[in-house]
Amino acid sequence: MKLVIQIPCLNEADHLGATLADLPREIAGIDEIEWLVIDDGSSDGTAAAARALGVHHIVRFPANRGLARAFMAGLDACLRVGADIIVNTDADNQYRGQDIALLVAPIVAGRCDIVVGDRRTDTIAHFGWTKKRLQKLGSWVVRQASVTSVSDATSGFRALSRDAAERLVVTSDFSYTLETLIQAGHNRLSVESVPIGTNGPTRPSRLFRSIPEYVWESGSTILRIYALHRPLRVFLGIGAILFTGGFVLGLRFLVMYLMGHGSGMVQSLILAAILMLMGFQAGLVGLLADLVAANRRLLEDTVRRLKRIEAGEGPG
Repeated sequence: MKLVIQIPCLNEADHLGATLADLPREIAGIDEIEWLVIDDGSSDGTAAAARALGVHHIVRFPANRGLARAFMAGLDACLRVGADIIVNTDADNQYRGQDIALLVAPIVAGRCDIVVGDRRTDTIAHFGWTKKRLQKLGSWVVRQASVTSVSDATSGFRALSRDAAERLVVTSDFSYTLETLIQAGHNRLSVESVPIGTNGPTRPSRLFRSIPEYVWESGSTILRIYALHRPLRVFLGIGAILFTGGFVLGLRFLVMYLMGHGSGMVQSLILAAILMLMGFQAGLVGLLADLVAANRRLLEDTVRRLKRIEAGEGPG
């Protein structure tokens, strides 16, 4: 069984050596361990540093494309070099290399498809009170949206089986962490969490500049991806709210009219008609979006089969 550890990098030449030195060379149940670095348009010679440090595979972008695209490029490259299990970790040595054995163990045992490292954010000293509460709230929202039990949704330290890697398609430009979990849940992939440790910070986060920006980007990503996978539920819910509001206003107008006070309530009647029409239209949009979602699932299955064919596995 072959494990490939992928490391997305952006100007990490100074930190990459410590990260690689911390990675395990042997893991029970694993026959081969290789490293793959994705250089996301670095300007500090990250790719050259990776090559000098003995990294087995390097994917390099000429310009920065973002963490989500780097993650997906890494998965595709790992599949091409024959990975049975893929572990994603950060280049700044945030995660402890010794915990990779904990991540891959459930997949080696055939128990699940994806394992996410739970940093137990309540215990991380350099996380402020606000960040800890937001992490907990965000993970709860993702659990509801993904129908999984993952306890640390934003953790980038995770292991994926080959089948899971073939099925995931990230469309977000912000981050892969939330989108892949929601996809995994709706694709009926088995997801587990395992507790891990973390090292101290070596630099500030580059993913977002402020907490409000992070909340906005994460919230919009969750909403968009959930609507992508459950469009009928989303649009029917919106339509039901609008239609019910219009119906209540219309009923109110009817009651007032029967009581002889309807002449001054024409505005309510107009608003009721508009809301009910909007609710009906939202329901129709939901039906159309559901048909598009069915077509998307067929396309995802086609992409998965193409990946298998490219890897010489056959289309099954």
